[in-house]
Amino acid sequence: MALENGKNNHFDKLEAMGLDERVEFLNNRLKETTVYAYENSAATKAIFQKAGLKPDLIRKVEDLERLPIIRKADLIEMQKQNLPYGGFLMIPEDNIERIFISPGPVYEPLHTSTIHWFGRSFWAAGFRKADIVINTFTYHLSPAGILFHEGLRDCGATPIASGTGHTEMQIKTIQELKVTAFVGTPSYLLSLLGKAEEMGLDVKKDLNLKRAWFTGEMLTSSTRKTLEKDYGLETFQAYGVTETGGCLAYECEEKNGLHLMSDEYVVEIVDPKTGKQLPEGEVGEVVVTPVNNKTWGLMRFGTGDLSCLKKEKCSCGRTAYKLSGIIGRVGDAVKVRGMFVVGKQTEDVFKLFPEIVRYQIKINRPANRDELTFVCVHDEKEFDAKKLSDELNKKFQDRCLLKADHIEFVPASVLANETKLMLDERKWD
Repeated sequence: MALENGKNNHFDKLEAMGLDERVEFLNNRLKETTVYAYENSAATKAIFQKAGLKPDLIRKVEDLERLPIIRKADLIEMQKQNLPYGGFLMIPEDNIERIFISPGPVYEPLHTSTIHWFGRSFWAAGFRKADIVINTFTYHLSPAGILFHEGLRDCGATPIASGTGHTEMQIKTIQELKVTAFVGTPSYLLSLLGKAEEMGLDVKKDLNLKRAWFTGEMLTSSTRKTLEKDYGLETFQAYGVTETGGCLAYECEEKNGLHLMSDEYVVEIVDPKTGKQLPEGEVGEVVVTPVNNKTWGLMRFGTGDLSCLKKEKCSCGRTAYKLSGIIGRVGDAVKVRGMFVVGKQTEDVFKLFPEIVRYQIKINRPANRDELTFVCVHDEKEFDAKKLSDELNKKFQDRCLLKADHIEFVPASVLANETKLMLDERKWD
């Protein structure tokens, strides 16, 4: 059960352990996990042997680069070849607490229900004993519903096992049970609130909703603004991956990135082509190794999600590094001068400049150097192009760590509405 740690109100003491202590703790767990998985998981042992490695060579997070990344397609194929768990199961089958199924299908044995993965996330979002929470995630096949349910109970809150669908019934439940909090996706909450208004309800006056917690779908800045400003809700988000069994990162009250569960998982940000770890601030693929169980030997799982690490100190008192948020998928990214440029990131930058009504980012490679060009349509004929270019380039560099080599302003006829936002015109010999 959660405990209150002074003014910062943390779920447990591990959230605020010292940075050096955290690194040592994580590396020790990684070493133990590696040896155990090698000795008890046939699939893990085969992966090590194919890579020409012994488990004692994985002593710290940086050493994981020696191992290949296992992606969902690999896991599906391994399970097909060796049903049902692909050789990753490390305990007798009759000792498995629960089995989940994710699309693929991928069969996932629950690690252990004693780990409070989502309890920390809900606690950081302000969920407490007085809360009555409608949990709109499904309770069948997917692990989401039941894991969130247990996380809410860890905080003392009372969950309603509603799942999705039956919108009018959901609204009636929220009203009659005086529900204080929502768990689900942002789009579903917006749908519920819209339906409530169609039914003649004033959301602020007739419903008791105070906060909302999201995962499974990106929470855009515009949606957050609508929910917080128009409906008066506190919003929080978390990031989890079903194949690794739990919550990987979660927002605190600062809402400036998602704190990693770095005592339960090793999370790397890597170049998806090379598997090499990337430094703070560079966008790459989120790769996960659970170090919290002796059930499932999966190591270095590539999620396909793109993010970057943030290491600055957080005023909430939690010491774990943060993910900046999920900003896209591996297939959405283009690498320019060694840095990933992601569609979602560029959209966020250009939204800061509403006078630019259309744009395209072109990547070329003259003289063996990547060049970045912004082609933009402005909503007025007369404007200070130099000033706007400088401001746009500064915001883009702040967000994407790159500057454009050229910024061109063109008539609307040059860029059609359906123009591809990122056009890679590089020719490779």
